Amino acid sequence: MKTVQREYSSIFEEKRSIFRAHIVPYRSFDDTRKRLIHEHPKANHIVYAFRHLDELGRIEEGSSDDGEPKGCAGVPVLNVMRGEDLVDCAILVVRYFGGVKLGTGGMARAYSSSALSVVEEAKLEKYIRMYELSFVCDYSLVQMVEYRLRRLEIETLQRSFRASDVLWRVSGSRDSLDDFVTECDRVNIDIEVVEDME
Repeated sequence: MKTVQREYSSIFEEKRSIFRAHIVPYRSFDDTRKRLIHEHPKANHIVYAFRHLDELGRIEEGSSDDGEPKGCAGVPVLNVMRGEDLVDCAILVVRYFGGVKLGTGGMARAYSSSALSVVEEAKLEKYIRMYELSFVCDYSLVQMVEYRLRRLEIETLQRSFRASDVLWRVSGSRDSLDDFVTECDRVNIDIEVVEDME
């Protein structure tokens, strides 16, 4: 399975209709959709498809034709994602109608081509399932913890400075989180795990 870590875009034209495709990490899907609606108020349609893994590792997917004939827009985009074995991401396609009707077959081909063009533009990476870990540490250990999180490529999702300690919520691969806990123990960085990896 493959995914993307940031947004990529491309433009595809078919019979004067312009298709602006965007591929984004799944966590950015809702914000990107709102942004595109705001940036393209005169667009005729903003079609999308997404695929991501749920907590049990099952693929959840969905699509929207956004007013295009049923099954002629969102499903072709979703089929490209399936064919490319993409997960944890979404493809959104902004369409500006060019005045020439494409027909249902032509429309499906145009949306597929647009989705393929943005996939070709993107830097695809092997999908690695991410887990979350919450832990606390003393104020005096913050810099040492930050250093190890950066080195192991663990993302800090939240850090709360409380009265007596610092509460962290981080995200990383299972191996990197295991390595972090093991290394902290080995070098006597006293952390207390409050919510284990799920």
